Amino acid sequence: MALSKPIMNLVASYLQNLYLHPIKTKAITSCVVGSAGSIASQLVAGQSLRLDPVLAFGLYGLTFGGTIPHYFYEILERMFPEESVAFPLAKKLLFERAIFAPIMQAFSLYTLSRFEGKNHKAALKQLFALYFSVLEANWKWLTLFQIINLAFVPPMLRVLFMNLVGFGWAMFIATKRREQNQKKNAKD
Repeated sequence: MALSKPIMNLVASYLQNLYLHPIKTKAITSCVVGSAGSIASQLVAGQSLRLDPVLAFGLYGLTFGGTIPHYFYEILERMFPEESVAFPLAKKLLFERAIFAPIMQAFSLYTLSRFEGKNHKAALKQLFALYFSVLEANWKWLTLFQIINLAFVPPMLRVLFMNLVGFGWAMFIATKRREQNQKKNAKD
């Protein structure tokens, strides 16, 4: 019981900040979750900790990982309002999976490479090498979470929910990118 009060205070503080400062709160949350996912990926792989991917995932989360989904979910609610559209969940899911996810995945892979210090040509090369396998995995593994998110999670908490799912996804992306870099280094 002694631990529950600090946890409840933390949750209350987070929700208050989410209400008062939604974009800043979502950006910081995405930064922390992305950095933690990168660190966990490296530790699980038994590698020594490299700072460049941790900083790349953190910077990506801070600048884009909280803000873009925040606005996307707002637009999605306006495009397919629950009360005036037939099959709103199906339409939201189809729009997210068929349009938003492919664009966001390409943007994420390219931007993470650039934030790690790779030049445009190297970032594009990595994007082309990983894009379809990562997008296929996104569709395969994240669709169920997106259904849960769109059907049951209040709009204000959707970015947080996907950030929590994103911890595992960040580990997956970090692992795929690391494997690609190892293949590239082995060829050189």
